[in-house]
Amino acid sequence: MYRPAAFAVDDLAKLHACIRRRAFATVAMISEGAIELAYAPVLVDAQAGPNGSLRFHLARNNPVSQKADRARLVISFVGPDSYISPDWYRSQGMVPTWNYIAIEGRGVARKLTGGELLQLLADLSAEQERHLLPKKPWMLDKVPEQRLSVLMNSIDGFEVLLESLSGKFKLSQNIKKEDFDGALRGLEARGDAASAAVANEMRKTIVP
Repeated sequence: MYRPAAFAVDDLAKLHACIRRRAFATVAMISEGAIELAYAPVLVDAQAGPNGSLRFHLARNNPVSQKADRARLVISFVGPDSYISPDWYRSQGMVPTWNYIAIEGRGVARKLTGGELLQLLADLSAEQERHLLPKKPWMLDKVPEQRLSVLMNSIDGFEVLLESLSGKFKLSQNIKKEDFDGALRGLEARGDAASAAVANEMRKTIVP
């Protein structure tokens, strides 16, 4: 990932927190000279190794699933993003751009055992159900044993101990404060969820 210094983020706590908020990832690997992609919800474990680890599962029939064990993977997360109009700036001669958050993790995948896969399913649902409180959390034990057995036989789980984790938070850090403030106002005036999320990230992370 191309990361100009103004946009580079390497704070692991911030990156892990962002992954938890935007848990759906693109999984990429090279197979026979071609790039193959898969898509999956991911769990991050901050305590595993120096950069943490990622766990996910894929359909067993997915070509990536069939080749991922001991393969080197890149796992990409894309956070909120939005168009930035130059009309929002005070400075003249500016051009359109796009603000966004992206995170990339790299490492070698290890296929999970049956017990580890079952734990992943329980942990993944627990993590997402937590966001729905005060609704009573759905739990894996609600799935009939026979149905769960069929499910377990149709998916494979993986863990990637991260060799690296890097973020790019392109949030107008490289412009004047009056232009930054104009971009904020423009995003907030749009009224859609994506623009509001980008504006919120700008307010949280940027000190122009």
